[in-house]
Amino acid sequence: MNDPNNTILVAGASGVVGRRLCRLLIADGWRVTGTTRTPEKASELAALGVLPVVVDVFDAAALRQAVVDAQPTAVVHQLTDLPDGLDPAQMAEARVRNARIRDEGTRNLIAAAVAAGSVHRFVAQSIAFAYAPGPTPYVEESPLNLNSPDDGAALSARAVAHLERQVRESPFVGIVLRYGKFYGPGTGFDAPPPGGPVHVDAAADAARRALTHGTPGVYNIAEEDGTISSRKATEALDWAPVFRIG
Repeated sequence: MNDPNNTILVAGASGVVGRRLCRLLIADGWRVTGTTRTPEKASELAALGVLPVVVDVFDAAALRQAVVDAQPTAVVHQLTDLPDGLDPAQMAEARVRNARIRDEGTRNLIAAAVAAGSVHRFVAQSIAFAYAPGPTPYVEESPLNLNSPDDGAALSARAVAHLERQVRESPFVGIVLRYGKFYGPGTGFDAPPPGGPVHVDAAADAARRALTHGTPGVYNIAEEDGTISSRKATEALDWAPVFRIG
């Protein structure tokens, strides 16, 4: 059981993974402050036992004040902006929005955590499907697809590289979780997709474990189907892809 006086700030708490992570953290005894962009979702977070804060990650001053006020010992970056069910018609615009979150949003969140003066650990969501074509299963040292001929794939890979570099160069214990392809409640996908899936409950559990386990660095978080190797996470974070919230 963690010290109940400790506070975790979950940025993107109203997202698919964020909501499930908050449930786990509260059950573990953490005080959880969670950010969202809308008052409606703030009410949903409050019902879970989260202290909600309505703030936009691109409003650097407001975000800084929110994190300073919360005085968290750790920050979990679960910010994304994706259409329901990953609607193909909306994904081109979503990639641009997510690239901005991963670059500018991460920069603002790290600066706010530094300003708080209380943060020791920073856990950030990344993706495990931005690797360049090559031998599988992909491991954390495999190169990202930065020079892909597909503009969307290259944009995503470069944004991932920006996010991960910022986290790893931060003054915190910086842990990057490269999540596989989500499925489960709230994702629009009931069955595991091919190419390195991960259930949202297992994804949330990985973030929970990264708050108390693991050394700084990058960890793949996906089921073993021959595409992605998550051996590092299973050993260092004591993580298991079969985890489900009861």
